[in-house]
Amino acid sequence: MTKILLMLALALGAAGLRWPAAVPQRRATSGRAAGARLERAVGPVAVAPVEAPSVGRSSESAVDAMRGAAEAPSPFKKLMAANRAEIAVRIMRAATELNVATVAIYGYEDRFSQHRWGADQSFQLEKKDPADAAVRAYLDIEQIVALAKREGVDAIHPGYGFLSESPEFAQACSDAGITFVGPTVANLKTFSDKTTARVAAIAADVPVVPGTDEPVTTEAGARAFVEEYGLPVIIKAAMGGGGKGMRLVRDMEELGASFASASTEAEAAFGDGSVFLERYIESPRHIEVQIIGDGKGGAVHLCERDCSVQRRYQKVVEIAPAWSLDPALRNKLHEDSLRLMRSAKYLNAGTVEFLVDGEGRHYFIEVNPRIQVEHTVTEE
Repeated sequence: MTKILLMLALALGAAGLRWPAAVPQRRATSGRAAGARLERAVGPVAVAPVEAPSVGRSSESAVDAMRGAAEAPSPFKKLMAANRAEIAVRIMRAATELNVATVAIYGYEDRFSQHRWGADQSFQLEKKDPADAAVRAYLDIEQIVALAKREGVDAIHPGYGFLSESPEFAQACSDAGITFVGPTVANLKTFSDKTTARVAAIAADVPVVPGTDEPVTTEAGARAFVEEYGLPVIIKAAMGGGGKGMRLVRDMEELGASFASASTEAEAAFGDGSVFLERYIESPRHIEVQIIGDGKGGAVHLCERDCSVQRRYQKVVEIAPAWSLDPALRNKLHEDSLRLMRSAKYLNAGTVEFLVDGEGRHYFIEVNPRIQVEHTVTEE
């Protein structure tokens, strides 16, 4: 893990953002340093613009031109990792190298977790109902923002999962005068909901799989779609990703139970049980393109990853760049991804995901408007 978020910091610099001059670092042990260097994007995503090279050049040139900027620290003084486990550890490790104080949050069930002990400060979140699942505490926007404000936090990194794609969380941070380290509220409103993301893709002339243009909230709505488009279909969580809230339906008799279980799983994972339906593409390749945007209509890609090897819709093996991909198709995937993200004036790191059928036709399926677990594959 040595490159991708370093490239993010560089590409954002090329887009017209700046970093302050380097200062002595508070502490950074050799065990943390390698991984932390790649995660410098923890902070400098919302700083005043200055004159800088345009991102109209190639991804490689933009990265090379701003390589020196990545050696500067974050402008933030105290950062909260609004997450747990591996991603929270990565965030705080990066912040430490950048001379930024760190704050961890944890639920009672996670009181012995590593991410709590790696922070300068850590605070337990209280569940509104003791009977709630452990994850519910990490979805409490009001409590998290109030805690951050009380402790003088000036930036919150959401990691992935939980509130990372929540426009309400990003807006609450902004209202409290805290920087949300990620896409803009408008970006999240467009891409965190897979149905509005489809609408944006269609508007940008990016091909999509036939599906519902709005969340489906009733079994009757799901049946209406199946009657129009036929089987098989796949039910997906409208909010969030990671394979949660997905069910394949090949028989109409399975629709009711699959719809209910997908909605329940989505509600438990993301706090929103909305789902939508798409026609199911048999045995596709799953290709995703890594994008970095400057928030002003500029964007670069850092090539693609092949994540076709999956189990229960969870990615098992990823390869970057995608192997045995027709060069013309590769270019189309890159071009469509950039056109979509530039039209949305996307800020920060994101991933545009496609399915490719047996005839080489590609279809947009979603944007992940956040950091991903698989960023480390591109880093290598």
